[in-house]
Amino acid sequence: MSEFKRIDPVSAHSLRLDGATVVDIRDPHSFANGHIRGARHLDNHSLADFIASADLDAPLLVVCYHGNSSQSAAAYLAHQGFSDVYSLDGGFELWNSRYPDEVARGQDD
Repeated sequence: MSEFKRIDPVSAHSLRLDGATVVDIRDPHSFANGHIRGARHLDNHSLADFIASADLDAPLLVVCYHGNSSQSAAAYLAHQGFSDVYSLDGGFELWNSRYPDEVARGQDD
């Protein structure tokens, strides 16, 4: 079984530019207030559909608030068959401080 890897924001930025899928596991209100541009909100309601339609071999970047909860989610997704899973160290808060121009608001990309 595949395991997830932790990744810093600079490396995650490059991974995202190379086409990685970004999923954000924060609550809907936090996601609406700001998320990495292009990220998909992932929760218990959307998880099964996401897994069923995802490319399991594509890089997958999991984002939470500060980089803690995303580790559990990344481990779970790796065990569901995703082969290249990353947890963003520092989470959305660190990303937002480093890349504020790459943050979307509302449901916008």
